[in-house]
Amino acid sequence: MADRSGGAAELCSVSVASCLLLACGYVGSLYVWRSRLPRDHPTVIKRRFTSVLIVSALSPFWVWAWRQYTGFKTGPSLLLLMGVHLEGIFAAACFPLLLTMVLFFGPLIQLLTDYSREFIDGLKMFRDPRIWGNCLADMRWMRNQVVAPLTEELVFRACMLPMLVPCTGLSRAIVTCPLFFGVVFQFSYTAVFGAYTAFIFIRTGHLIGPVLCHSFCNYMGFPAIGAALEHPQKLVILFFYVLGVILFLLLLFPLTDPTLYGTLAICHLTKPDTSTSVCT
Repeated sequence: MADRSGGAAELCSVSVASCLLLACGYVGSLYVWRSRLPRDHPTVIKRRFTSVLIVSALSPFWVWAWRQYTGFKTGPSLLLLMGVHLEGIFAAACFPLLLTMVLFFGPLIQLLTDYSREFIDGLKMFRDPRIWGNCLADMRWMRNQVVAPLTEELVFRACMLPMLVPCTGLSRAIVTCPLFFGVVFQFSYTAVFGAYTAFIFIRTGHLIGPVLCHSFCNYMGFPAIGAALEHPQKLVILFFYVLGVILFLLLLFPLTDPTLYGTLAICHLTKPDTSTSVCT
């Protein structure tokens, strides 16, 4: 049985191995179907939905099995540790998403400048139930905006962080957690994004914030900096790019202040004298 003193090495070994196996299981579920069809084909997407949703639904039991095997006393319920609860949920849904939109201030202004009429028409159609019906029927939209954000954040943040924090501490877990995604996918800006959503998850104690931020970033894509540099209104667009980054840095900690979100269950998994800056 692992504990905080004598069994620290064993706890870390089991935690890392559990996270790696969970990551491999998630990715393996995407490729269990053999097909010559392209990845965007509706049939391929539906099959992947089935397998990845099964793995994601089973992932909380993986965390439970980790707790049983290691004997680590997590205290709060697993659902609370995984950010599935109602306390402070409105703030958790709004403030992290607002913070992420601030970071994308430049790309949003660029989008509004280039497609102002389409943007206004889109806002009008936003209230049309038929538009939502078309989105829900579009397998690619469902993958990018719903299934991928929900399952990836559930597996790679909500399930992995509770297993990593007792071993690494809160601050190191933020950096370590995205590495498992990088091992099975690729090391790129996704690792930086993974650290960001891990930070959001720990600071808010909720899963909904990382999921909504992930969905928004999937919609926006990587900022088209090259197009901004060649834009007719380049100086204005670049100004908002810089302004967005500055405002993001200024608002990062105020909008993720843990006092806005209630009890942070995951903070109970580490010693009171370590990584306190993340939870305060």
